Amino acid sequence: MNTQYAVKTNNLSKLYGTKAAVSHLNMEVKPGEIYGFIGRNGSGKSTTLKMCCGLVHPTEGEISLFGCPVTDETTRRRVGMLIEDPGLYPHMNARDNMILKAKCLGLTDFRSIDHILELMNLSDTGKKKTGQFSMGMKQRLGIAMALLGNPDLLILDEPINGLDPEGIREVRECLLTLNEEAGKTIIISSHILGELSKLATCYGIIKEGELIQQISRKKLEAKCRDYIQLKVDNTDRTAALLAENFPDLHFEAADRNQLHVYDFADPAPLTTLLVTNGIQVHSCSLHQMDLEQYFLELMEGGRRYA
Repeated sequence: MNTQYAVKTNNLSKLYGTKAAVSHLNMEVKPGEIYGFIGRNGSGKSTTLKMCCGLVHPTEGEISLFGCPVTDETTRRRVGMLIEDPGLYPHMNARDNMILKAKCLGLTDFRSIDHILELMNLSDTGKKKTGQFSMGMKQRLGIAMALLGNPDLLILDEPINGLDPEGIREVRECLLTLNEEAGKTIIISSHILGELSKLATCYGIIKEGELIQQISRKKLEAKCRDYIQLKVDNTDRTAALLAENFPDLHFEAADRNQLHVYDFADPAPLTTLLVTNGIQVHSCSLHQMDLEQYFLELMEGGRRYA
């Protein structure tokens, strides 16, 4: 049995009528990763995650969880999920919601419930009804319910959507604890890319139903490193001058009139060299890129990331 991947899809597709919500998607999530799943609204994120949870049947392709088909009931018990809404009963407290969910899952031993509530910082809510919970508390309870049965894989669709900064911090800290201390593999989608960058160890980027890139945090950080942006009248001559005078310098053409120069802290020697040799420098600025900027440029088809 191949357990190299917690989740692996092969040409996964889902059609609604003639429209492809997901098209020939090949996702690979290794055990122990926090996989950040990124895409615009309508890009196919939720449909993909629902198929991985067994909630939606694919039109074509295969899904394996820890080397077994997603249809295998024993394997599916290794998956906890929070898709769209926690589905809480507002007139019940946190513990009673947990017990009801445990019974629905066929669990008979409720001893783990108090431990899970403590892990998610909900042990002190007592008899307080969940209808009185803050959004962050509700999301944490939804994650707690997903942890019933001690799953190895958590699939979370927009768990921090609509939360205030304090709620986001609470959910982030809980997820990091689950990953680092409990060893959970986590797939998480989110529109809050700055927050996702604090969690994810790798990323999958989906566009119009197609997975256009999978990239590790380390490789993404290398691509997103700061650079000096030079706008000049002649990139070919500029490139030749830079290569001649700074042979170890790493730079690349972003377009016909723009160069990106990496690992060079002081722009003054660059602009002096260019102006002295008759190059018109229209602008010279330090550019700092983060996950959000990278994602937006990739969505727009930026040449750097082709």
